[in-house]
Amino acid sequence: METETLALLIPILGVVGVFTMVVFLRKYENEERMAMIDKGISPEIFRKAQNTSVALRFALLFIGGGTGLLMGYFLDSAFGMQEVAYFSMLFIFGGLGLGAAYLVEEKKAKERQH
Repeated sequence: METETLALLIPILGVVGVFTMVVFLRKYENEERMAMIDKGISPEIFRKAQNTSVALRFALLFIGGGTGLLMGYFLDSAFGMQEVAYFSMLFIFGGLGLGAAYLVEEKKAKERQH
């Protein structure tokens, strides 16, 4: 098989594989719930509570990443640090954003307990 043909088939087969996996997971999940209903068990035990921490985590990560890129640009233009400034500031401020998300989540968890 030619390299170009193989290179074209890999992403196509990957997308088809992921789609098939999602369809079968949904199908078997539905069959499991139907079997539970037939036996008189409530499928409500699988219902998940609303979780907003993922959105908060991503928001603060991207805010930190954007701030890091901006600071990297300032360091590059002021001191000529080139790529080092961008990567280091991106990781530092991205980590600070995730740390802030952790602190906010912990504060929410303590408020729920009291």
